[in-house]
Amino acid sequence: MTMTRRTLGRWAAGLIGATALMQVPAFAQTAPAPLDNPGNVKIALVRYLSTGDFFQAYLSGVESQAKALGVDLRVLDSRQDAALQADMVDQAIALGVNGIIIQHGLTESMKEAAQRAVDAGIKVVAFDVNVENDKIPQIEQSDRDLARLALEQAIKDNGESWKAGYVYVAGIAPLDRRNETWVGFKKKYAGIEEKAMFGTLDNPIANSVANQARSVITANPDITVMFAPYDEFAKGVKIAVDEAGMSESVKIYSADISTSDIAAMREPNSAWAATAATNPAVVGQVSVRALAMMIAGEDPGKSVIVPPTLITQKELNDNDIKNMEDLSAKLPQFAHADVVMPAWMPNPNK
Repeated sequence: MTMTRRTLGRWAAGLIGATALMQVPAFAQTAPAPLDNPGNVKIALVRYLSTGDFFQAYLSGVESQAKALGVDLRVLDSRQDAALQADMVDQAIALGVNGIIIQHGLTESMKEAAQRAVDAGIKVVAFDVNVENDKIPQIEQSDRDLARLALEQAIKDNGESWKAGYVYVAGIAPLDRRNETWVGFKKKYAGIEEKAMFGTLDNPIANSVANQARSVITANPDITVMFAPYDEFAKGVKIAVDEAGMSESVKIYSADISTSDIAAMREPNSAWAATAATNPAVVGQVSVRALAMMIAGEDPGKSVIVPPTLITQKELNDNDIKNMEDLSAKLPQFAHADVVMPAWMPNPNK
């Protein structure tokens, strides 16, 4: 890698934002080399998106599985700077890591960076970013199923004909996959009319989306359903709907879940009717497990899918679910995914 002043500056920023975790694990079964000596194994998480509860929970899952394995984890956060994220992959290569998790990002900026890591003999997995590389497994939340579950509930609640607002930003792999399902639903149900499409990933995302949503519902007061398939989008829409006094005439359907989302869904007369979600902490654990298998010479498969769960406002109220801990306790299917779990892999949830 050619070291420019710009790259050196980014290198320094990345190292300042890096964190390291090293623990000695207790394995149920002897791990294969090199994970039988895990303190000598380094992995890196290279992040594009980090704002919001989902990404904090995802990080906690990565950290808990890395701790259970006993590996040295470095976290590099580009804060939605695509060029910096690519540079951070090079930083991880220079650090001599055994494996890299690429978390979100843009295909055009990450494709070549991911290939450089593979060329350096480093194992790589990608979560919610398509790096177009057959040697790199994709970790997915089954985004099409996330959208399908939420939209099926919208049909159940509102019938087959309604006017919709839709929050979408193109070029982000999970949102693109969710969009495919939305496009299919509009074809299947001719009575669904998309009155407006809007969206942004500008920070803070919820507030930025709220600014857009205010204009959308003012211009389209006949919208009765908002499909916002990312919880930060849904939070923004809810802010605007609440301010407009439309919480009883508009229903919001989303993807992803957090403790603050649960509180928002359970507010009296909340417009947020349902979401479909995987446990982001579990997805983080699965990402590390898939990478660990590759480092050990095992194959996790080309596509590692974590199944989602539909979560409705009624279900939260009926079960008095107040936070993510309650959700995991009262909806066991949400608490753990038995995915890429070989016998030697430590389970951080036990």
